[in-house]
Amino acid sequence: MSEHKMEAGMKRRGEPVRQRVLDAAERLLRDGKAEFSMRDLASEAGVSFATPFNQFGSKPAIMHALSARRIDAMLTRLSETPQPQHAADRVALAIDIAVAVMLDEPIVNRAVMAWIGTGSAASGEVRSNSTALWAHALGDGIGLSSPRRDEACRILPSQLALAFRGALSFWTAGELADEELGQAARQIAGTLLRAYSFD
Repeated sequence: MSEHKMEAGMKRRGEPVRQRVLDAAERLLRDGKAEFSMRDLASEAGVSFATPFNQFGSKPAIMHALSARRIDAMLTRLSETPQPQHAADRVALAIDIAVAVMLDEPIVNRAVMAWIGTGSAASGEVRSNSTALWAHALGDGIGLSSPRRDEACRILPSQLALAFRGALSFWTAGELADEELGQAARQIAGTLLRAYSFD
Protein backbone atom coordinates (compact mmCIF):
# COMPACT_ATOMS: atom_id res chain seq x y z
CA MET A 1 0.00 0.00 0.00
CA SER A 2 1.34 3.44 -0.91
CA GLU A 3 2.30 5.89 1.82
CA HIS A 4 -0.40 8.29 0.61
CA LYS A 5 -3.13 5.61 0.83
CA MET A 6 -1.95 4.53 4.27
CA GLU A 7 -2.03 8.14 5.47
CA ALA A 8 -5.51 8.66 4.01
CA GLY A 9 -6.73 5.45 5.65
CA MET A 10 -5.33 6.48 9.02
CA LYS A 11 -6.96 9.88 8.71
CA ARG A 12 -10.33 8.29 7.87
CA ARG A 13 -10.16 5.95 10.87
CA GLY A 14 -9.63 8.94 13.15
CA GLU A 15 -12.62 10.87 11.82
CA PRO A 16 -15.94 10.81 13.64
CA VAL A 17 -18.12 8.15 12.06
CA ARG A 18 -21.00 10.49 11.19
CA GLN A 19 -18.63 12.79 9.31
CA ARG A 20 -17.12 9.84 7.44
CA VAL A 21 -20.58 8.77 6.29
CA LEU A 22 -21.52 12.31 5.20
CA ASP A 23 -18.19 12.75 3.39
CA ALA A 24 -18.78 9.46 1.59
CA ALA A 25 -22.30 10.54 0.59
CA GLU A 26 -20.86 13.75 -0.86
CA ARG A 27 -18.29 11.78 -2.86
CA LEU A 28 -21.01 9.56 -4.31
CA LEU A 29 -23.15 12.58 -5.22
CA ARG A 30 -20.10 14.29 -6.74
CA ASP A 31 -19.67 11.24 -8.97
CA GLY A 32 -23.27 11.54 -10.15
CA LYS A 33 -24.56 8.64 -8.04
CA ALA A 34 -27.59 10.31 -6.46
CA GLU A 35 -29.42 6.98 -6.36
CA PHE A 36 -26.72 5.33 -4.25
CA SER A 37 -27.84 2.58 -1.90
CA MET A 38 -27.01 2.44 1.78
CA ARG A 39 -24.75 -0.52 0.95
CA ASP A 40 -22.90 1.67 -1.60
CA LEU A 41 -22.60 4.36 1.06
CA ALA A 42 -21.25 1.99 3.69
CA SER A 43 -18.68 0.66 1.24
CA GLU A 44 -17.59 4.16 0.21
CA ALA A 45 -17.28 5.22 3.85
CA GLY A 46 -15.38 2.08 4.81
CA VAL A 47 -17.87 1.17 7.54
CA SER A 48 -20.20 -1.74 8.19
CA PHE A 49 -23.50 -1.93 6.32
CA ALA A 50 -25.41 -1.12 9.54
CA THR A 51 -23.41 2.02 10.37
CA PRO A 52 -25.24 4.55 8.13
CA PHE A 53 -28.56 3.25 9.49
CA ASN A 54 -27.30 3.39 13.07
CA GLN A 55 -25.99 6.93 12.63
CA PHE A 56 -28.84 8.44 10.60
CA GLY A 57 -31.69 5.98 10.21
CA SER A 58 -32.37 6.52 6.50
CA LYS A 59 -31.05 8.01 3.30
CA PRO A 60 -33.42 11.01 3.48
CA ALA A 61 -32.06 11.75 6.97
CA ILE A 62 -28.54 11.73 5.51
CA MET A 63 -29.65 14.25 2.88
CA HIS A 64 -31.12 16.46 5.60
CA ALA A 65 -27.78 16.28 7.41
CA LEU A 66 -26.00 17.29 4.20
CA SER A 67 -28.37 20.24 3.88
CA ALA A 68 -27.56 21.27 7.46
CA ARG A 69 -23.88 21.04 6.55
CA ARG A 70 -24.45 23.55 3.72
CA ILE A 71 -26.33 25.97 5.96
CA ASP A 72 -23.57 25.67 8.57
CA ALA A 73 -21.03 26.56 5.87
CA MET A 74 -23.09 29.61 4.90
CA LEU A 75 -23.34 30.76 8.51
CA THR A 76 -19.63 30.22 9.12
CA ARG A 77 -18.64 32.22 6.04
CA LEU A 78 -21.09 34.96 6.95
CA SER A 79 -19.77 35.12 10.53
CA GLU A 80 -16.19 35.36 9.27
CA THR A 81 -16.97 38.23 6.86
CA PRO A 82 -17.04 41.87 7.98
CA GLN A 83 -20.69 42.83 8.36
CA PRO A 84 -22.25 45.94 6.79
CA GLN A 85 -24.22 48.09 9.22
CA HIS A 86 -27.56 48.15 7.43
CA ALA A 87 -29.86 45.13 7.42
CA ALA A 88 -30.51 45.22 3.66
CA ASP A 89 -26.77 45.15 2.94
CA ARG A 90 -26.26 42.32 5.43
CA VAL A 91 -29.01 40.28 3.79
CA ALA A 92 -27.51 40.95 0.34
CA LEU A 93 -24.14 39.76 1.64
CA ALA A 94 -25.74 36.62 3.10
CA ILE A 95 -27.39 35.90 -0.26
CA ASP A 96 -24.08 36.24 -2.07
CA ILE A 97 -22.44 33.86 0.43
CA ALA A 98 -25.32 31.35 0.34
CA VAL A 99 -25.30 31.32 -3.46
CA ALA A 100 -21.52 30.88 -3.51
CA VAL A 101 -21.82 27.86 -1.19
CA MET A 102 -24.45 26.29 -3.44
CA LEU A 103 -22.43 26.96 -6.59
CA ASP A 104 -19.23 25.55 -5.07
CA GLU A 105 -20.57 22.09 -5.92
CA PRO A 106 -23.75 22.43 -7.97
CA ILE A 107 -24.04 18.72 -8.79
CA VAL A 108 -23.91 17.73 -5.13
CA ASN A 109 -26.13 20.57 -3.97
CA ARG A 110 -28.82 20.03 -6.62
CA ALA A 111 -28.97 16.37 -5.58
CA VAL A 112 -29.31 17.30 -1.91
CA MET A 113 -32.02 19.86 -2.70
CA ALA A 114 -33.90 17.35 -4.84
CA TRP A 115 -33.87 14.78 -2.03
CA ILE A 116 -35.00 17.12 0.72
CA GLY A 117 -37.72 18.43 -1.59
CA THR A 118 -39.43 15.04 -1.70
CA GLY A 119 -41.80 13.88 0.97
CA SER A 120 -40.33 11.40 3.42
CA ALA A 121 -40.74 10.21 6.97
CA ALA A 122 -37.38 11.81 7.82
CA SER A 123 -37.89 15.23 9.29
CA GLY A 124 -35.00 17.59 9.19
CA GLU A 125 -34.40 21.03 10.52
CA VAL A 126 -33.86 22.72 7.17
CA ARG A 127 -36.44 25.44 7.78
CA SER A 128 -35.30 26.27 11.31
CA ASN A 129 -31.61 26.16 10.30
CA SER A 130 -32.26 28.42 7.34
CA THR A 131 -34.35 30.81 9.44
CA ALA A 132 -31.45 31.07 11.91
CA LEU A 133 -29.11 31.96 9.03
CA TRP A 134 -31.36 34.79 7.85
CA ALA A 135 -31.94 36.03 11.41
CA HIS A 136 -28.17 36.33 11.77
CA ALA A 137 -28.00 38.15 8.44
CA LEU A 138 -30.76 40.57 9.43
CA GLY A 139 -29.04 41.39 12.70
CA ASP A 140 -30.80 44.03 14.76
CA GLY A 141 -32.58 45.47 11.73
CA ILE A 142 -30.66 48.75 11.42
CA GLY A 143 -31.99 50.66 8.43
CA LEU A 144 -35.48 49.21 8.62
CA SER A 145 -38.52 51.21 9.70
CA SER A 146 -38.08 52.14 13.37
CA PRO A 147 -41.71 51.59 14.43
CA ARG A 148 -41.80 48.14 12.80
CA ARG A 149 -38.21 46.98 13.37
CA ASP A 150 -39.10 44.45 16.06
CA GLU A 151 -41.83 43.00 13.85
CA ALA A 152 -39.41 42.83 10.92
CA CYS A 153 -36.75 41.02 12.97
CA ARG A 154 -39.40 38.55 14.14
CA ILE A 155 -41.06 37.88 10.77
CA LEU A 156 -38.48 38.45 8.04
CA PRO A 157 -36.03 35.61 8.84
CA SER A 158 -38.61 32.89 8.14
CA GLN A 159 -39.88 34.76 5.06
CA LEU A 160 -36.32 35.09 3.75
CA ALA A 161 -35.76 31.38 4.40
CA LEU A 162 -38.88 30.52 2.39
CA ALA A 163 -37.91 32.92 -0.39
CA PHE A 164 -34.38 31.56 -0.72
CA ARG A 165 -35.68 27.98 -0.66
CA GLY A 166 -38.05 28.91 -3.46
CA ALA A 167 -35.21 30.27 -5.59
CA LEU A 168 -33.18 27.14 -4.86
CA SER A 169 -36.12 24.93 -5.89
CA PHE A 170 -36.29 26.56 -9.32
CA TRP A 171 -32.48 26.33 -9.61
CA THR A 172 -32.59 22.63 -8.67
CA ALA A 173 -35.24 22.03 -11.34
CA GLY A 174 -33.05 23.73 -13.95
CA GLU A 175 -35.41 26.68 -14.38
CA LEU A 176 -32.86 29.13 -12.99
CA ALA A 177 -29.33 29.07 -14.38
CA ASP A 178 -26.37 29.27 -12.00
CA GLU A 179 -25.77 32.90 -12.97
CA GLU A 180 -29.44 33.77 -12.32
CA LEU A 181 -29.71 32.31 -8.82
CA GLY A 182 -28.18 35.25 -6.95
CA GLN A 183 -30.17 37.87 -8.83
CA ALA A 184 -33.45 36.02 -8.29
CA ALA A 185 -32.75 35.62 -4.56
CA ARG A 186 -31.77 39.29 -4.22
CA GLN A 187 -34.94 40.45 -5.97
CA ILE A 188 -37.30 38.51 -3.73
CA ALA A 189 -35.36 39.52 -0.61
CA GLY A 190 -35.52 43.16 -1.74
CA THR A 191 -39.28 42.91 -2.12
CA LEU A 192 -39.62 41.53 1.42
CA LEU A 193 -37.31 44.14 2.92
CA ARG A 194 -39.10 47.04 1.22
CA ALA A 195 -42.20 46.29 3.25
CA TYR A 196 -40.22 47.36 6.34
CA SER A 197 -38.04 50.07 4.85
CA PHE A 198 -40.20 53.14 5.40
CA ASP A 199 -41.03 55.01 8.61
